[in-house]
Amino acid sequence: MTRERALALLAVLPVTIGPGLSDAEIEAAEERFGFRFAADHRLFLQAGLPLGRGWPDWRGGDADELRGHLERPRDGVLFDVKHGFWYPGWGEKPEDRREALRLAETRLGDAPQLVPVFSHRYLPGIAGQSGHPVLSVHQTDIIYYGNDLADYLRHEFGGSASDLGRARASVPFWSYFLGDDELPEIVGTTPHDPYAVTAEEAVDHLCLLAIERRIGRRVGADTLIQAALVALVLDVDTPAVCDLAGLTRGEESRAHELFTQVVEELGLAARLPATDAEARWALVRWWLQLIANGSMNAIEGGNLISYEAWDHLDRPAALRPFLAWTSEYDDWKDDWDTPREAFGQRIIDEARDLLAGPWPPVA
Repeated sequence: MTRERALALLAVLPVTIGPGLSDAEIEAAEERFGFRFAADHRLFLQAGLPLGRGWPDWRGGDADELRGHLERPRDGVLFDVKHGFWYPGWGEKPEDRREALRLAETRLGDAPQLVPVFSHRYLPGIAGQSGHPVLSVHQTDIIYYGNDLADYLRHEFGGSASDLGRARASVPFWSYFLGDDELPEIVGTTPHDPYAVTAEEAVDHLCLLAIERRIGRRVGADTLIQAALVALVLDVDTPAVCDLAGLTRGEESRAHELFTQVVEELGLAARLPATDAEARWALVRWWLQLIANGSMNAIEGGNLISYEAWDHLDRPAALRPFLAWTSEYDDWKDDWDTPREAFGQRIIDEARDLLAGPWPPVA
């Protein structure tokens, strides 16, 4: 998305177009309602603000109405939970319906916020990211409505055919409903909590973020800024680290460019793995460490390693036991003799065993 492309898309909309939102207006809306615009959504609204029925008026719209738009996807899922729906990634469903609803409400807080584009069409609100598909959301009846924001606007308002077979959601939770047999749901961002406590660890985290970007994983601007801020506090002081750590919400579009400068200033390019396989093994080791120390949910970590490493590394025999326990957890049924939690602990134990051996592990 560029400003020129956004203006061309706005020109075909059959509604009044108001002045684009300023940085201050964008930040005020995000602060008021507790969400973040994706980068392409933000740029589109800064080029012009569509005004009319179904279009959220982030400048002067009714606050309750806007809040209702934002809460509708979450409320729709909770409605379906009351009537029997349960997302496997939340773990075992409590027998008590009120407890199930309470747990679902808590876990929904971890899912990316869906931000309304028009009516019940939504984009994941992940700061600094672009290119996510637009989703049409009615409770848990969720389908693709555009490969990305520009494609959606052409499809909905421009009369252009859209090859929705190309669309692939890549955000946690919401992609579950889209039936992508070819692309399992992906854990969005590697956790950085607990954060680094030494300058060396802070630089290691920056290097691992660079490796994630190298293999094509999405790394949000907020993650890059937070990593730079931690590094700065720990006296990793370079011009680009300072600039990246000091970005405001209105400046997040600069994060990826500044992070590239951070990599150069810290000499991290020389530390990056030379091959894709080496990069993925480095990330697998990091994810196993996070699983072993409790920073990453064992099941989410297992599924992440399954998606990002298993096939890419030609299905290494050393990872088979680890992924087998992950599969057992995912496939668990109520009539099994072994409690489901036991499989979660076996994933953690296997992660520790892998870390205790040679690296990369051998069969």
